[in-house]
Amino acid sequence: MTPVPASRVVTYRDDGPLSRAMGLLVAGQLPPLPPVLAGTFVTGVLLLIGVAGSDGLAVFAPAVMLLLAGPGSTHPHDGRLDWTVPPILRAVEYAFVAECGFSHEVPPVLIVLLLAAMAFHHYDLVYRLRQHVYPPPWLSAAGLGWDGRTMALALAALAGWMTAAFVLLALYLWALFAWESLTCWLAAPRPGVETAEAGTQD
Repeated sequence: MTPVPASRVVTYRDDGPLSRAMGLLVAGQLPPLPPVLAGTFVTGVLLLIGVAGSDGLAVFAPAVMLLLAGPGSTHPHDGRLDWTVPPILRAVEYAFVAECGFSHEVPPVLIVLLLAAMAFHHYDLVYRLRQHVYPPPWLSAAGLGWDGRTMALALAALAGWMTAAFVLLALYLWALFAWESLTCWLAAPRPGVETAEAGTQD
């Protein structure tokens, strides 16, 4: 059985091993929203610099976001506005992927494929939590999390392998998320079947 997460908001964050490791350092004592807002501001400035034609600094955006937003990953996210943290992280991740792709002249179809793989995973995550079909703990690690995916692209940018990174990451994420989602939903009990079985036993 997959353990039920203590907070859906924390699960929606889609943290990877790097972010969770930083969260363990502060033992959940750091409120998540202020550092995420600070990281978003700094990341936005770096991305704007990249759009302006100097991507040398933009590749450090994931590291900045990880250092600021990562420590808040273990907080229960029970504040009044903490629900805004996951959509902010999604916006930063998607913006960084798009900036990396277009600034390095990656074919648009590859950019769309990678963004679609991440969007599919995030939509699937939201929908399954609404249905109480919780994702396995290993999925966020295998999917690298928002932190791992952006860091992988940043390293590829520094190495000059951006197109290859988009191809490999898109193929990997589509294979992982599509396979896991399909097997999860096929294995999940259908509410109608459970009701019928309960009525038969009574």
